[in-house]
Amino acid sequence: VDDEALARLRMRSLVDDLAATATGADATWTVAGEAVNAEQALQLLLQQPVQAVLLDIQLPGQDGLQLAAHLRALPQPPAVVFVTAHEAHALQAFELEAVDYLAKPVRLERLRTALARVAQRLPAVVSGAAAASEALVISERGRVLRLPVGELLYFKAEQKQVLLRTPDGSHLIDDSLTDLESRLAALGGRFIRVHRNALVALDAMRELQLRQELAADAGEGVADLNEGWAVRVAPLDEWLSVSRRQVAAVRAALTDAAQQD
Repeated sequence: VDDEALARLRMRSLVDDLAATATGADATWTVAGEAVNAEQALQLLLQQPVQAVLLDIQLPGQDGLQLAAHLRALPQPPAVVFVTAHEAHALQAFELEAVDYLAKPVRLERLRTALARVAQRLPAVVSGAAAASEALVISERGRVLRLPVGELLYFKAEQKQVLLRTPDGSHLIDDSLTDLESRLAALGGRFIRVHRNALVALDAMRELQLRQELAADAGEGVADLNEGWAVRVAPLDEWLSVSRRQVAAVRAALTDAAQQD
C-alpha cells in the first residue's frame, strides 16, 4: 500500500526477488494486490484476506497508522510491516503491533528478515509445511535461519544480543528473551526461564546443583568463593546460573521429567 507507483513497483520487484532466491527453509511470498490509499486497501482486504500488508505511513486521506488500526478489527487481521521514509512514527507503529518497521529505500535482506518474522507468527499458513510449527525462524547477521525447536538447548542474554546454543554451534540474535519466550510457547516448545537472562529447554536439563565458583574481589583482588544454584545442560555439559526465585520451578521440572521417564 503506497501512493507512489515507483515505490509499489520496487516493492513488488523485491518480493519477486525473494521468491526467486528462496531456499527450502524460507516461506515463499507472492503479491496478492496493490492499493494507492487506505480506502482502496481496506476494500481489497475485505474481499481477499492476506497474511501480510506492506504499508506506507504517509498516504492521502487516512494514513497508514489509521489503516493499521482498522486492520486489527478484521476477523483475520493480517500482519503489518510499515514501509516508510519517515522514522518519527516508529513508536506508534509498534503500539499497533506492527511486526516490523522498514525505512526506505528498503534493502532485500531487510525485507527478507521482516517477512521471516511474519512467517514465524503464521507458520502453518505461510509455509504450508506440517512441521513448520516446530521450527523457530531467527535472523543472524543478515541471514534468516529456520531451526527445529527440538535442537534448541538454551538462550542467554549477553549485552544487547541473545546467544542461542544448539548441539552443533551457537548463534547471536537480536530478539529479546521475552519475545523468544512467547514465540517458543506458541510453537509448543518446552522451555523454562531459569534466570532473568536465560531460557533452557526442559529436555536438555540434566542436573540442578549448588555450586561454588571463584570470583575476584574488585577492591582487594582476592579470589572469593561464590555459591549459587546452577543447572547442567546436555549434551554440552555447560552450567547456567539459576536465580533463587526459579530454583523451585527448575527442581519441579526435573522431577516431572524423571517421573515421565
